[in-house]
Amino acid sequence: MSLSELLLDGVTSENKPYQASLSQMLAAIRRHLKMDVAFISEFSGGKRVFRQVDPQTPDNPVQPGAGDPLEESFCQRVVDGRLPELIPDAWLNPVAAALPPTHALPVGAHLSVPIQMQDGSIYGTFCCFNHGADNTLDQRDLSMMRVFADVAGELIERERRQTRRREEITSRLQAALHDDGLSVVYQPIYDLVQHKVVGFEALSRFIAVPERSPDVWFSEANEIGLGGELEARAVRMGLQGLTDLPADIYVSVNMSPEHILEGTIDQLFQGKSLHRVMLEITEHAVVEHYDELVRKIRPYRERGLKVAVDDAGAGYSSFRHILHLMPDRIKLDMSLTRNIDTDMSRRALAAAFSRFSEETGSAIVAEGVETAAEMHALQSLGVTRIQGFYIGRPLALPAAVQLCSGSADNGMGKLH
Repeated sequence: MSLSELLLDGVTSENKPYQASLSQMLAAIRRHLKMDVAFISEFSGGKRVFRQVDPQTPDNPVQPGAGDPLEESFCQRVVDGRLPELIPDAWLNPVAAALPPTHALPVGAHLSVPIQMQDGSIYGTFCCFNHGADNTLDQRDLSMMRVFADVAGELIERERRQTRRREEITSRLQAALHDDGLSVVYQPIYDLVQHKVVGFEALSRFIAVPERSPDVWFSEANEIGLGGELEARAVRMGLQGLTDLPADIYVSVNMSPEHILEGTIDQLFQGKSLHRVMLEITEHAVVEHYDELVRKIRPYRERGLKVAVDDAGAGYSSFRHILHLMPDRIKLDMSLTRNIDTDMSRRALAAAFSRFSEETGSAIVAEGVETAAEMHALQSLGVTRIQGFYIGRPLALPAAVQLCSGSADNGMGKLH
């Protein structure tokens, strides 16, 4: 590993923001070289603009965001070769001595290294200077400056990529958040004892090319801070189905603990009738504050909201959700129900969930059921509610309403 790679790993190992990492680098190189000022400049619109500066004190003649004409700067002349990168005494160099900053700041010793992007373009320079001369500076110091400039270039490149990614994600999400890029379909949940559909899970579908799965959309929205807004819109759209579906049918919607704690649940459920709403708690990440999550949900449960833990059996977090939230429903993940008729380990784990539900009063819903054999295996374990392609694929709301009325069985005749 090169020195620049080691340094890059060091300044980013704690997930520092790139601005903080650049600031840390400037302070380190300035102290190491015993210089008065260090800065990173960007060449923009014929100016040299100071993006990062150390020290960040009011008496520093170089301030972040300030700029001056590029042609009057040391930086431009270093980049085009009119000045060397290392100048122990600017007053002894005729070109440097004639520049306004030499007198105004003043500048004595000066080191400046171009910051080059991956496409070969010059971003700006990585610089240090003293007000007085310093004849102890040598090529080893210049080599260190070059290493720091390489790392700064990589950090700036990363930030540019992240900015472009944020812009691309934001652009994609605009249609889903404000236009017609998001739709909702309803997947039936079937009760094997009552022999009827008892509810639907509202599932998000996104209209975009290239096609992405819903979990990617929500993950990207969370990445740029729009996860709560997207989740809220999906829930609102899903609950609209309650108006048309029969009064004995519930609708299940998904929400992550993070956004429940942020208050999204209050935006959605305040003043609403909730006795036909099932809230599925999603997310595989560990929740740190279950007591707060329970407190946040409690008033809505008291008004009739039912709570389900999604993806049970898919990971450790779902077990924690179950133990802390005491849900009304436990939804077995499709990774557990898939091939359960032939896999003894899956049967044993599903049986454990079934026994747990008996002890706690929760009910089990098995997701991802695709064959009759899987359905019968689950039924033999005491699981009475199932969901999956064997029961029915997700439907547009009018088709879901027809299914409940009996005018379309969507293949459910095979269950009777």
